[in-house]
Amino acid sequence: MLRSIALLLALAAASGCAKRLDPNKYATSEALYDAAVAEYRKGNYFMAEQAFQRLTFELQGRDERQARVRYYLGECMLELRRELEAAQQFRRASDDFPRHELAPDALLRAGDAYASLWDDAELDPSYGETALATYTELLGRYPSSPAAARARERMAELNEMFAAKTLKGGVFYLRLKAFDSAIIYFRDVVVSYPNSSSAPAAVVKLIEAYDRIGYNDEKADMCLYLRQYYPNAKGAEDRCSDGA
Repeated sequence: MLRSIALLLALAAASGCAKRLDPNKYATSEALYDAAVAEYRKGNYFMAEQAFQRLTFELQGRDERQARVRYYLGECMLELRRELEAAQQFRRASDDFPRHELAPDALLRAGDAYASLWDDAELDPSYGETALATYTELLGRYPSSPAAARARERMAELNEMFAAKTLKGGVFYLRLKAFDSAIIYFRDVVVSYPNSSSAPAAVVKLIEAYDRIGYNDEKADMCLYLRQYYPNAKGAEDRCSDGA
C-alpha cells in the first residue's frame, strides 16, 4: 500500500511539475544523448527518460549505443520507482549487447530492480527469487567482472532475508506443534543458509523440536553439530545441557 502511494505521488509530481524536454531541438542523436545524460546527472529523471526513450527509436536496433541508452533509461525508471520497467531495460542492455562494457552492470542493476521490490521478508519472495536468479546468471556470464563481486554481496543480503523468512516459518509450525513441518523448515535454514545469522537459531530450534517428540539420537547429533559450528548460539547450553 505504501509503495503504491509513493509511486502515484512520484508519477503525479513527474507529470504535473517536471518540464518536458523537446527532442526536436537537437540536430543529432549524439546531441540528444548528451542532453539526456546532463538531465540525468542533474536528477531530472523524468526529462532524461523522455530523451532516452526517443533515442531507443532513433537508433538502429543493433546500434551499440542502444546498450548505453537502455542502461540509462533503466536508471531513470528505477529512480522513478518503476522497478519492473527498469529491469526490462537493463535486461535489454545486457541480453541484446552481451559483449558491451556495460552488460555486466546492466545485469546487476536488473537484479537490483527486482530486489528492491522485495524489501520485507514477510512479503511474497517471488521478486527476491528473481533477483537471486539474476545475480546467479551474472556470476555465470561475467564471473570476473566487478559487477559479479557486487552481486555476491547482494546475494548474501538476500540469503539473510530468505533464511529469516524460513526460520519464521519453522517457528510458526513449532507453535502449532506441527513438528514434522517445523523440522523441515529448520533443516532448510541449516542446509541452505549455513552462513546466515539465522542458522544458529535454526539449529537450536531444531534441537527443541527433536526433544519435544523424543527423537533423542537426532537431538544428540544436532547438539554435536551446534557445539562444533555455532558454540556461542543463544540457548545452546539450555537445549544441550542434559548431556546430549
